[in-house]
Amino acid sequence: MERILVLGASGFIGNAIYKELCSYFDTHGTYFTDNTEFEKNHQFHQFDMETENLELLLHNLKPTIIISAVRGSFEAQLGLHYSAINYILNHSCKLIFISSANVFDAFTNYPSYEYDKTLSQSIYGRFKIKIENALLRLPNNKYNILRLPMVFGQGSPRLKEIKTLIDLEEAIEVFPNVVINVTEISKVTQQVHYIINRNKQGIFHLGSSDLVHQKDFIEDVCEILGYKNLRFKNVYNSNEDRYLAVLPKDNLLPKNLQITVQQVIEASLKK
Repeated sequence: MERILVLGASGFIGNAIYKELCSYFDTHGTYFTDNTEFEKNHQFHQFDMETENLELLLHNLKPTIIISAVRGSFEAQLGLHYSAINYILNHSCKLIFISSANVFDAFTNYPSYEYDKTLSQSIYGRFKIKIENALLRLPNNKYNILRLPMVFGQGSPRLKEIKTLIDLEEAIEVFPNVVINVTEISKVTQQVHYIINRNKQGIFHLGSSDLVHQKDFIEDVCEILGYKNLRFKNVYNSNEDRYLAVLPKDNLLPKNLQITVQQVIEASLKK
């Protein structure tokens, strides 16, 4: 049986991945903030990447798969990933890295595919690229790069932010000229499970198969949640449509693991 270590298993994406995998694999996770629920779970390990060395935890657990969904200081994250890469080079282990559509945020005229050149104008995007580039120097069987667009679904930080703004009667910032794709957390966890089960290699774009203007998407989410007469603040950063979307082309998943924008919107209602 695979032994999986989810780095950042207390976060929204990391915890959802842990819950999806824990019934099928010997799954462990790291958490940082004190939490009684995690402390009682012997599969969870408190870890501070800014002060502790990952190598000791890896030596003790001996995972065969490391999934990185960690957040925090970029500098600390870089050190964490370099330690993980050093480990997988010397052990029978691979690293699955949760990356972002932002690695392409310098390209605005078209959507991006798995093996397109990365280029980012944002600090966040350039940070993700740095880790991706380190992984791309490894043998193919040692890594997966999973690029995500905005992730929605019940309990998602983005959905909570929208609801908070509505409750405070504040305007929701929308981008009428930005074309995106999106995804939903339960579909992401199913996709990760499939990639592990089938021992897939390479880069995967885990966004919806279709595109939508960001403003239209947010308005549709609010409508399906039952909100009406809301205030929106339109933000225009260009006169033309600007794309920030990661579409699959080379590494397509089965139909049942693909998702549409409409399915993401409907998933906002799931309990």
